[in-house]
Amino acid sequence: MDKKELYEHLAKIYLDSSRKHQRKRKNQQYLIKPLHLYIGLAILVLILSPFLIKTIFSRNDTFSSEYRTALVIQPDVIKLNYNFSAAKKEIYTIPLKDLNLSSYKVLAFTAKKSQEKGNVSLRIELTNSFKEKSEVYISGLSSKWKDYSINLDSFKKITDWSEIKELLFIVEEWNTKEKNNVVYIENIKFLK
Repeated sequence: MDKKELYEHLAKIYLDSSRKHQRKRKNQQYLIKPLHLYIGLAILVLILSPFLIKTIFSRNDTFSSEYRTALVIQPDVIKLNYNFSAAKKEIYTIPLKDLNLSSYKVLAFTAKKSQEKGNVSLRIELTNSFKEKSEVYISGLSSKWKDYSINLDSFKKITDWSEIKELLFIVEEWNTKEKNNVVYIENIKFLK
C-alpha cells in the first residue's frame, strides 16, 4: 500500500465512523425528544389528576344516587321574571298532557333567584284531568343553584296520579318580600 491508498483507507474508516456517530447522535436526539415529552406529560397528568378525577366522578345530578328512573320534564331553564307593580302573581305552566305518574315518587328540580336580598317563596302546583289541584310551597330560595325534591305524597289533594294535566311554578305577590326579582328553575324531572 502506498501513501495515497493508505490515506484513502484511513479517510474511508474515519468518514464511515463519523457517519455512524452522526446517525447515532440523531437517533439519540429523537429518543431524547419523546422522553422529554413523556416526562412532561406525566408531570402534567400528576398535577391535573385531582381535577380530572373530581370532574369524571362528580355528578351534576344529585338525585340519581337515590333513584333509578327519571322522567325529565323540562330540559331548558325556566325564567320567572316577576314585577308586582302590575300583576299579583307570575305563573309558568308546563303541560303534561295527561301523563301517568302513578309509579313515580318524587318531583325534583334545581332553582335559584337572581338577587340575594329578599325572601321568595315558590308555589309548585299539580293538576290532574279530574280537576284535582294540589300545591306545595318552597320558601327561602337562594341566589345560588340548589336542588329541591318534593315527595308526590306532599300533594295531598291529588288522589289519582294516572292523568296529570299540568305542572305550575308560581310566584305570588303576598309571598315575596321584594316586588321585582327573577326566579330560575331547571332540571325538572319526576323520579321513581
